[in-house]
Amino acid sequence: MTSSYRAIYAVPGTKAFSAAGLVGRMPLSMLGIGIVTMVSQVTGRYGLAGALSATLALSAAAFGPHVSRMVDRYGQRRVLRPVTVVTVLSVAGLAAAVRAGAPDWISFVCVLCAGATPSLGAMVRARWSAIHRGAPELLHAAYSFEAVLDEVVFIVGPILSIGLCTAWFPEAGPLLAAAFLALGVYLFTGQRGTEPPAHPRDHLSPGSVLREPGLQVLAAVFVGTGAMFGSVEVTAVAFADERGHKGAASLVLATYALGSCLAGLVFGLLTPRGPATKRFLLGICLMAVSMIPPLLVGNLPFLALALFFSGLCIAPTMVTVTGLVERSVPRAKLTEGMTWTTTGLTVGVAVGAALAGRVIDARDASTAFAVPASAAVFATAVAFLGYRRLRPAPARKEQRSDGHDINEPYDGTAGRQGVA
Repeated sequence: MTSSYRAIYAVPGTKAFSAAGLVGRMPLSMLGIGIVTMVSQVTGRYGLAGALSATLALSAAAFGPHVSRMVDRYGQRRVLRPVTVVTVLSVAGLAAAVRAGAPDWISFVCVLCAGATPSLGAMVRARWSAIHRGAPELLHAAYSFEAVLDEVVFIVGPILSIGLCTAWFPEAGPLLAAAFLALGVYLFTGQRGTEPPAHPRDHLSPGSVLREPGLQVLAAVFVGTGAMFGSVEVTAVAFADERGHKGAASLVLATYALGSCLAGLVFGLLTPRGPATKRFLLGICLMAVSMIPPLLVGNLPFLALALFFSGLCIAPTMVTVTGLVERSVPRAKLTEGMTWTTTGLTVGVAVGAALAGRVIDARDASTAFAVPASAAVFATAVAFLGYRRLRPAPARKEQRSDGHDINEPYDGTAGRQGVA
């Protein structure tokens, strides 16, 4: 590990909460695909499997910001543990309902409740923001490394989930995802010394942080970005299937994540220069341009190579957006603000996957690569139309629950205040 990454972990407790956050984020890539695999294996109904997966995504998009808003108000430990219990019990109930052949509506109720899964990525980044608030270079490195860990989750998670469902028993993937969530949240919330302070309701302005103009732009851009990701995944699988190598689709998509992972590692070692908005626009433009080669490829090796280079644009852009969110919302609502970008991404993934599927059914996979290209153009257009709204949130003399100004530097001890 280089000096930049060693430095971010110099604060006691940082390694523990980052590792716990990694474990708790595994359901992000495991649960949806695990549900699809489980339901299709037990019932043979791919339509039901897809509908349940889509319902999970939309439920997570609806619940996520509200859970994060409660975290900002009452603290991570007080909110994450009970919400995680609801999610774990819901996943267990879904597995039991599918195995018992229960009516479909029971499965949908379970999936709706499972959508309360907390956004551990936002919680981890909120801790990094509190710890390295006065050191932009360290915060940049921390965000970059977390982006790399996100890619690790998306490389390892689907392989684990699908592999266990097919090699062990159908419910193994979703149940393991729930176990990862329970263990990760338990360990994460046990790290009290690095927990950011809570901001009770009486110290906050009412309403959602989505009212901030800059966050609206970023969330809309992430809808387009998510549509690009979701449609690339579906189209890559169909592309490989049409060429008689469906199993190779996981390797092709792994190169996509690998490109992002490597770019994130390198980006974290660099010191960003110039305005963040310009880096944001450049990143979005490069992501759009990178969707042109997949339109032209005719075989799997070239598709893998094209997606690898496309992946190089992802992590640096995501890291830049995280920094923009941090400055665009009041600090007392940072967790909710970060979750709204995740919500936009989730909605986009669901829309992109559905659109790509329709094009594949009507034409073929090569034609369907127009969907991620169009989604990238949409994201670029929104970014250029709205980038002037990416201004720092007005300074507010809000008070922490320990009586200090929210904008005071974090000393590593305030996390015990305001939480049970």
